[in-house]
Amino acid sequence: MKKEWFKEWFDSPYYHLLYKGRDDNEAKAVLDSLLRPLNLSPGGRVLDLACGKGRYSRYLAEKGFEVTGLDLSPASIEFARQFEHEQLTFYQHDMRKPFRINYFDAVMNMFTSFGYFKTDHDHLLALKNVAKDLRPGGLFLLDFFNARFVRQNLVRSELKTIGEISFSLNRWVRSGYVFKSVEFQTGGRSFHFQEQVRLFDLADFESLLALAGLRLRQTYGNYDLSAFDAKTSRRLILIAEKP
Repeated sequence: MKKEWFKEWFDSPYYHLLYKGRDDNEAKAVLDSLLRPLNLSPGGRVLDLACGKGRYSRYLAEKGFEVTGLDLSPASIEFARQFEHEQLTFYQHDMRKPFRINYFDAVMNMFTSFGYFKTDHDHLLALKNVAKDLRPGGLFLLDFFNARFVRQNLVRSELKTIGEISFSLNRWVRSGYVFKSVEFQTGGRSFHFQEQVRLFDLADFESLLALAGLRLRQTYGNYDLSAFDAKTSRRLILIAEKP
């Protein structure tokens, strides 16, 4: 059976090289803004779902929260664990499986770390597990791209050089997904990876969240908490509540 695309790509050092611009300073600025509408109490329990190497998790812990980071990538979790302490722990975990029940005050899924699965059944399953993870009254923050903006402003191809590696990037839309082909050569070898992310619109999320047992409370169009505009916003940031 063919591996799901993200299992190999997210575990590759070249993935982290290509996206190295997403650094700790960016994470801090984003979180300082997004934490305001969550209004979490000091010491609150926060789940960073699809945490990668833990840049958001680490800052959340610095802010005084009890933080758990989950990610599918063994390499990312191995890296993140060097930063663990009493208020910060990391686990390798698939979001399609339950983790802790009625436990977290907030679940955060940052920087389009959703929409990777082949079926909406799996996407709904992940959201149902978010609802299970949250305590009653807990909040879910989902930071996604604005699918309409992506469709209308798609950069079809580009060459991105980082160090000695030139990444050839090609993008296209098909069957409700946006695809990105990543090709490069290094060390005498050729590599090819392909990303695909479901183009969920606001109406899609409203339906999925309701089916998962979550109530949509607020939408934003960017990290400055500006209002969401389907035509012009780059991001679609959702805050939902477990009743």
